[in-house]
Amino acid sequence: MSTFLSRAILDFFIAFGIVIGGAMVGGVGAVISLQPPTQTMLDVADRIKIWALAAAIGGTIDPMRVIESNVLGGNLSPAIKQILFLLSAFLGAHMGSELVKWVCGGKE
Repeated sequence: MSTFLSRAILDFFIAFGIVIGGAMVGGVGAVISLQPPTQTMLDVADRIKIWALAAAIGGTIDPMRVIESNVLGGNLSPAIKQILFLLSAFLGAHMGSELVKWVCGGKE
């Protein structure tokens, strides 16, 4: 398997796991603090998506610098790869959030 595809899959599952894990642990925290776990899990899943994306790609500034420096330098291939990594991580975070909504019965 190519390095690009391996990293894209890894970014997807890291973001997916962060959203799922954060929502589950948030639900446990809600039970302990006598809050409604379903609503807490839905809220956490929505709020944590951007952080899952940032964690999956390895930070928020470095990927943007890679895109900027390569586009300005006329080298589009690394910039396109970085954008595809961002898209892969976004899809993982979004699918994790949608799975939490589906499991919790959210209508959003």
